[in-house]
Amino acid sequence: MTFKTLEWHDNALHLLDQRALPSRVAMIPCRTVTEVAEAIRNLTVRGAPAIGVAAAYGMVLAVNDPALGGALDRAAELFKSTRPTAINLAWAIDRMMRVANTSTPLERRVLRSMLEREAITIHEEDAAMCRKIGEHGAALLRDGMTILTHCNAGALATAGIGTALGVIYTARDQGKTLRVFADETRPVLQGARLTMWELMQEGIDATLITDNTAASLFGAGKIDAVIVGADRIARNGDVANKIGTYNLAVLAAHHNVPFYVAAPQSTFDPNIATGAEIPIEERSGSEVTTIGATRIAPDNCQVYSPAFDVTPNELITAIISDTRILPGGRFTKA
Repeated sequence: MTFKTLEWHDNALHLLDQRALPSRVAMIPCRTVTEVAEAIRNLTVRGAPAIGVAAAYGMVLAVNDPALGGALDRAAELFKSTRPTAINLAWAIDRMMRVANTSTPLERRVLRSMLEREAITIHEEDAAMCRKIGEHGAALLRDGMTILTHCNAGALATAGIGTALGVIYTARDQGKTLRVFADETRPVLQGARLTMWELMQEGIDATLITDNTAASLFGAGKIDAVIVGADRIARNGDVANKIGTYNLAVLAAHHNVPFYVAAPQSTFDPNIATGAEIPIEERSGSEVTTIGATRIAPDNCQVYSPAFDVTPNELITAIISDTRILPGGRFTKA
């Protein structure tokens, strides 16, 4: 890729500030647990795999963070509270805590070194999982297809080439010509600001649409497949992803268009039986009532702003993971 979403060097986690895109490309250094947690909370870094990696590095910083006095469990709980829907974050934190909770008390220097090695491993594993997802998913795409995607599930959301967009990049590298429609993805506009910027960086033939344009494209027969990412996948295959994903799954099923979900193993939650058990984060109403500094709704109006919705497995054609392609509950003629 032509950019790095996150880097670890000079005793700091450096994050590409996704709030500033596409207007400005800037890296922000985080040197404390509070700074990393706030960067996850305020969407400086976002995307389920990427925030898991970021939190892992945050746990390295926690060892010498004077505000915590070395209390790693406090740092772990803080990170888990920032974005409750994406299981990758808790998955990464639990891995870091297993390293920390060895049977033998460790010197602070040794503990930090062990945690740093684990965080780097998580980082490298995510990049490798993205490559495998791309390889598996590209096999499902034919030359000349038009793909619809929602939110951002690309390199900006991971430590690698991305999940949903990683499939597209891999197919492109195999010589396939694809066209992409990207939903703007209200209310934070990750599709308009991030996915379009990323696809244009990679030279992909991409067109931005408003969220409520998608149905007309399905009706006109202009969408050959939908590929989205995921923030948590229940045992029965129900998928939590950015709000508006469920809409597309219903449209795809009605028009007999394949609906694919691309996600690494770290997104699967074996402790959740169905999507009904997935906690759904609710964001500030200001994300809906304003765009940038401009208010677009009356003062004091009531707002309901869930960040995610749940797509039942029966609407999913297949889940593309790094290990294999898992058939969903829906069958198409494609």
